[in-house]
Amino acid sequence: MNATRTTCAYCGVGCGVLATPAADGQSAAIVGDPEHPANAGRLCSKGTHLGETLSHEGRLLHPEISGKRTSWDKAIAHVARQFRRTIDQYGPDSVAFYVSGQLLTEDYYVANKLMKGFIGSANIDTNSRLCMSSAVAGHMRAFGEDVVPASYDDLDAADLIVLVGSNTAWCHPVIYQRIMAARAARGSKLVVIDPRRTETCADADLHLALRPGSDVALMNGLLAFAMREGHIDRDYVERSVNVPDGFWEALENDHDLWSVARACDLPPADLQAFFDLFAAHPRTVTMFSQGINQSIRGTDQVNSILNLHLATGRIGKPGAAPFSITGQPNAMGGREVGGLATTLAAHMDFAPENRDLVRRFWASPTIAAKPGLKAVDLFRSIGEGRVKAVWIMATNPAVSLPDAGSVREALAACRFVVVSDCIANTDTSAFAHVKLPATGWGEKDGTVTNSERVISRQRAFLPPAGEARPDWWIIKEIARAMGWREAFSFDSSADIYREHARLSTYQNAGKRVFDIGCHAAISNLAYNAMQPWRWGGDAFADGRFSTPDGKAQLVPVSQMELGKPLKAWPLTLNTGRYRDQWHTMTRTGLSARLGQHRQEPLVEIHAEDALAQGLSDGGLALVATPQGSSVYRVCISDGQRRGELFVPIHWTDQQSTGGRTGALARSATDPHSGQPGFKNAPARILPFAADWHGFLIASVLPDPMPASYATKVRTKAGWLVELAGDGDPLAFAKRILPRGERIESHDSAHGQHRFAILRDGVVVAALYIGPLSRLPRREWLIAQLGGSEASATDLLAGRSATPAPDRGAIVCSCFDIGTITLTKAIASQRLMTTEAVGAALCAGTNCGSCKPAIQRLITQHKEAAHG
Repeated sequence: MNATRTTCAYCGVGCGVLATPAADGQSAAIVGDPEHPANAGRLCSKGTHLGETLSHEGRLLHPEISGKRTSWDKAIAHVARQFRRTIDQYGPDSVAFYVSGQLLTEDYYVANKLMKGFIGSANIDTNSRLCMSSAVAGHMRAFGEDVVPASYDDLDAADLIVLVGSNTAWCHPVIYQRIMAARAARGSKLVVIDPRRTETCADADLHLALRPGSDVALMNGLLAFAMREGHIDRDYVERSVNVPDGFWEALENDHDLWSVARACDLPPADLQAFFDLFAAHPRTVTMFSQGINQSIRGTDQVNSILNLHLATGRIGKPGAAPFSITGQPNAMGGREVGGLATTLAAHMDFAPENRDLVRRFWASPTIAAKPGLKAVDLFRSIGEGRVKAVWIMATNPAVSLPDAGSVREALAACRFVVVSDCIANTDTSAFAHVKLPATGWGEKDGTVTNSERVISRQRAFLPPAGEARPDWWIIKEIARAMGWREAFSFDSSADIYREHARLSTYQNAGKRVFDIGCHAAISNLAYNAMQPWRWGGDAFADGRFSTPDGKAQLVPVSQMELGKPLKAWPLTLNTGRYRDQWHTMTRTGLSARLGQHRQEPLVEIHAEDALAQGLSDGGLALVATPQGSSVYRVCISDGQRRGELFVPIHWTDQQSTGGRTGALARSATDPHSGQPGFKNAPARILPFAADWHGFLIASVLPDPMPASYATKVRTKAGWLVELAGDGDPLAFAKRILPRGERIESHDSAHGQHRFAILRDGVVVAALYIGPLSRLPRREWLIAQLGGSEASATDLLAGRSATPAPDRGAIVCSCFDIGTITLTKAIASQRLMTTEAVGAALCAGTNCGSCKPAIQRLITQHKEAAHG
């Protein structure tokens, strides 16, 4: 069967993939597309294992009303009737859509058109509000339009690459490998600015572990240095930049090296080294991500970076640009069509002339008069009863929004909740009155736009699961049922794309960079065959911007006073992603390989803080904030600053009783962008006491799991569940173990209890309870699930009498290579580079995201050899 050329479902890098479906229609062989400009054939670990996530397990296969299966006709009529009644009784602002960067641009377009042009409200917002809206607001303030003035080619041409608030090696591995290739080819310098010492820092020339939230002080300090040392491009500023009165004077005080070092909690020598690198390398790309955006000062932090590039003329030139790197596959496409509540459509705002233009183009009966409710405010309004009906598409706000406990209370109280998703059971769909089955990746057909403004086709190569339908089809059918048949007469995603292209160019005349009018009349054949292409070309290369006078704007920003630790909440909580997981794990959680890198949600903490709080490495801890609390496994890390914690965002009620990070974050938002501040919550931590600890491997799990702490991860033949609980462990075992032939052993003096369950000689479950230090390793036992070779003695011992070599914790997910295997090979074969390790073991040769970890093992070996 021929491979289908499509685009990856994960981050904003927008990698091309070649997908060859298997005969069962529920899996596929996935390789990188060597012809796609974003990745040239490379894939990260998540993209590599996309084929393992295509089964129909857990899929929503049929429409449901009140938990009961129904037909599409009845579901559509019911949703249309409920929304129409709500609007007629309470007005258009009583309803809302909450959408997602997982949608294709065509899906986004139809949803935005329905809400803003026909319902007449701007109450449609997207989960991109949580990750990139501060970049949008910053671009608007500086450039007059939300345009990313950079491309991946700039990384190849840069002499200095500055990564700010981005663990690029984990979150955008293909981009990180491109940076590493540029360093090898031309000696580019790399500076990483991040409170944590992450894998991205492994190859950096300089790591600035600044105080969280002090980014404005750092960038203003660098700009003041550039001003003092004559690095401002005054000709460029004169031609292309407006400078507010008093802008330069404000930088003269409190921006000397020592003041900035004190504000950022950095050694002055490191700060000076950064300033000198910046001065010596005019070709500078500053790439920033969630660490900058997810802040209650996110927009100011973005503008502090843009100010620096504008004032020094490092924009619109090869290798010189500020570069916002997006987190979701189509966050950019959503921004283009107006998926945010604060934009209208096609990069237009709510100015009267724009409202009139869009209304005329759509021939709509009304148009939204003003920006709508941003994500946090939207769910607050649901909780207050002002928004009475909400439609949530392809996202999981009961997990991902800050103060998620309040979000759940709001959804529970809402009169009418519709969820369209490809997954049947999520933390959000538990509150749905209506569930609508949407197509998933591999079944979708449309376009996405990546971080560098490249539009790519996402093509279907599998039939829809069950009765699933494309999101655009669901939206347009409900719009038609509400009475707007002619305006929503789309028959294909190509129809929608053409209309989107026509709107982008309608009476534009160069006012906006976003103009894809070249595709306004694209044929179905040409749409199907569309190659990746980049709109906007080399944006701003001519020094003209999307403002009335064509000039960019320097925006005065100042460092907010950073408060001292609170007595009741003495620590600072930071959140982020893991390398091999994605959002709320509805997709990546299906892959056994991806689950091995981090099997549990960890709270990373400095050793001295752990000692002060009575925590031990590998134990359990309760992390609490004023919003809520959750349980994590403790990981003592020398990459953490004192007084700071780090936890991942991925775990939900579907995988764990702990790790609920959304419950911890504050609902405070940036005043300009409305983006929540996920990175800086006051917190505390204390040991989580349990009477016993253990783990379960099983082909099928009981639901629910009656334990104080239970976190599951997929294995090849079933599940691994880490456990902790109170009360009698034997009573717990009796409740959760399945029927079958039971073998068991007990050492009550040491609190150890071990069980294995077999059916017809095949292992279907095994449970091990005891002190953490005495529990057996999991790897061999996981391999016995579904097999019949292990003896009863071996199963109860938790190891084979003739054990195979222990691989250790998985480092390379692509090739299943662990720490011990790598360490032994490095020592015995004297492998002193990551390239040598790759040649010997293949580790690091696919996506490369494990290279920093391999380099760390090499460094540890060298230090031990010379120690």
